[in-house]
Amino acid sequence: MGSSSPLAVVRQYFEALAAKDFATVASMFADDIVWHQPGDNRFSGTHRGSEAVNEMIGGMMAVSEGTFELTMTGEPMVNGALVAAPVHFAGKREEAEMAMGGVDLLRIEGGKLAEAWLFSADPQAEDAFWGAA
Repeated sequence: MGSSSPLAVVRQYFEALAAKDFATVASMFADDIVWHQPGDNRFSGTHRGSEAVNEMIGGMMAVSEGTFELTMTGEPMVNGALVAAPVHFAGKREEAEMAMGGVDLLRIEGGKLAEAWLFSADPQAEDAFWGAA
């Protein structure tokens, strides 16, 4: 798998996301991952465990009719086990579109994503796209 440095893990994670290689994405989550999804929509809140996070991602792909994409837009910034990555994410579904910037703050432990905090540039637009909680 290559280096397990936080930076290498985050780069591999975003490469797998860009390729829509969700098997690799899922394999990168710690079993006890904690995922903090922002906003006030059906996917918002704290998700605990890899199964819950994978279900959330699957739900996002279903709601966005397979169009949801997340890409890193600049160099990730590392502080120990934490990596902050500037991102752009977008999706389309029947009569709705979303596209905006954000920041993903990822904590890496043992070569796996252990915790994630996501930040959206336009939380109201993101909530409107995903739908009510």
